[in-house]
Amino acid sequence: MSDRDATPYYITTAIPYVNGVPHMGHALEYTLTDAIARYQRLRGRDVRFQTGTDENSLKNVQAAEKEGIPTADLVERNSQRFLDLRAPLGLSFDDFIRTSAEPRHAEGARRLWEACALHDDFYRRSYEGLYCIGCEQFYAPDELVDGRCPTHFTVPETVAEENWFFRLSAYQDALEALIESDTLRIAPPSRKNEVLSFIRRGLEDFSVSRSEARAKGWGIRVPGDPGQVMYVWYDALSNYITALDYAGDGPAYRRWWAECPDRVHIVGKDIIRFHCIYWPAMLLSAGVPLPTEIFVHGFITLSGGKMSKSTGNVLDPLDLVGTYGLDSLRYYLLRHIRSTEDGDFTMERFVAAHNADLADQLGNLLRRTTSMINRYYGGRVPATVDGALDDESAPLVEAAAVLGDRVAAAMADYLNHDALEAIWTVLAEANRFLVVAEPWQLAKRRDDPAIEAKLATSLYVAAEALRLVAYALQPFLPTTADAVARQLGLPDARGGLTWVEGTAWGRLAPGTAVAEGGVLFPKLELPVSDDGETSAS
Repeated sequence: MSDRDATPYYITTAIPYVNGVPHMGHALEYTLTDAIARYQRLRGRDVRFQTGTDENSLKNVQAAEKEGIPTADLVERNSQRFLDLRAPLGLSFDDFIRTSAEPRHAEGARRLWEACALHDDFYRRSYEGLYCIGCEQFYAPDELVDGRCPTHFTVPETVAEENWFFRLSAYQDALEALIESDTLRIAPPSRKNEVLSFIRRGLEDFSVSRSEARAKGWGIRVPGDPGQVMYVWYDALSNYITALDYAGDGPAYRRWWAECPDRVHIVGKDIIRFHCIYWPAMLLSAGVPLPTEIFVHGFITLSGGKMSKSTGNVLDPLDLVGTYGLDSLRYYLLRHIRSTEDGDFTMERFVAAHNADLADQLGNLLRRTTSMINRYYGGRVPATVDGALDDESAPLVEAAAVLGDRVAAAMADYLNHDALEAIWTVLAEANRFLVVAEPWQLAKRRDDPAIEAKLATSLYVAAEALRLVAYALQPFLPTTADAVARQLGLPDARGGLTWVEGTAWGRLAPGTAVAEGGVLFPKLELPVSDDGETSAS
């Protein structure tokens, strides 16, 4: 990627059902996607980041019935709860689509259906199968675990009706070739292999409609067959292009999909079949370009158990943000939950990560550095002196020199945790350097010109390391990045610099007036339960 690459970049989250309130699993996917979008913008790309809500499912109808309210009222209320995550989670999405409420979606979904119909990829037949409403999908008996859905642990209901089917089997060879060659890249490689293994077992045609009676009148009608509504997944998957005015073949569709070199979906591992097999096949049938990449992340568990609205094992991310702050949560999700694997959340680990990484390594380094610059140099960043402390600072300067490349390599594979590991390597080296250089001791003997050179150099090196960290932190902890920059006397973390410029050593100008601020990350304590015991979950 060039340093001023302004070509379009389109990235989406999956759109969640709105039968319940947002939980930490949603926060994980949104935050991960947001960091990627912010990184691409920092690299100069013209980014469109899209999310939204999946509202045309039977589970939403059932949730509304349980509350005794119209389905439209339930989905409007709950959709707003997802939209309202924007500010508390620091999300930078450009568009939010609601699949039950927006003409652009319904019109686009119908156009996609009609395009597949022109290719003769639909036919009607009777079907009976085991259906999990939680997943909104049919399962074969051998896919169940002790007769239960492997995700929701509920017993699927037996459903028999006549529906429209899509000829998925006709696209088996094409899908295998596209995925095997990475024309459609699925990451990480373990998920690519999982998809290929599923395809090679043989693809079966799947139902793409439901009777209006079973859908209870909720959903998008099948063109030419008002007695059927589109299966929620057929309808929902199309949101990635309907939001771009696919129905009208508008300029947004051409820029962000038809002609866009990067069309990226970020999805959870439980919906891999829909996104990596069904969706590409639907697009092939309709003559629409495929996504270029699909990144599949793992689950976040709560004290070892899967977070799920249906099981009640949830944690409200807004409660955590309100109590502990936005960037503490973003940091834990992006650093301590590996993006390619399942990861566990406990309050014990969350507090430990905040205190050790944010408060001690970052916050304390900033406080000590700005305090000493204020004390010894009247609040102005001193100039470094060639040759002074070269040996002592060499490990830090070497870590800083490769930071831009390490972050770029990690983000090319959507490995936010590896990018933050590279940033914290610089922080660790900066803290080690201050311990070795001991500027507080040098200040006692600064009447010696050689000692004065070392004192000035030690504080410039520490301040420049913090500037570099602030620049690289922008995609991950944007609020913290700017807060660090402001204490270093800069207007913001970016400073008008390109990625190559911003991650190069020595950009902090001597004489810059630092602004010693308050404690960046106060230490946290574990919450105390009603019985007086600390709680780790």
